[in-house]
Amino acid sequence: MIATKVQLQIDDNYNPIIPIYIPNLDEVRIFAHQLHAQGLTWTGEAFSWSAEYTSEQANPPLDSQMEFTPASFCIGESGIWFFSLTWENGKDQEPVEFLDDRNLV
Repeated sequence: MIATKVQLQIDDNYNPIIPIYIPNLDEVRIFAHQLHAQGLTWTGEAFSWSAEYTSEQANPPLDSQMEFTPASFCIGESGIWFFSLTWENGKDQEPVEFLDDRNLV
């Protein structure tokens, strides 16, 4: 875990900076890959953050040109710290990663 701080925007006059702990991304990747290997939808808490894994589905997402709904894993809270992996190219390919850490100070 890495100790850092995040700035929150509560309103126009109040933007507190608070301490938070961010998990090591390599450990998060290992955890996500373990869930992916099991292939079962999961929702819970990991590394003290809300997290979820959704397995690949044969049907495409609504209004999408994709041929299937890819497996995905996400952890964190948007606007604070968020990390996701999406197996966009198929369940046997490496996932695409997205990290939102723009509010870390």
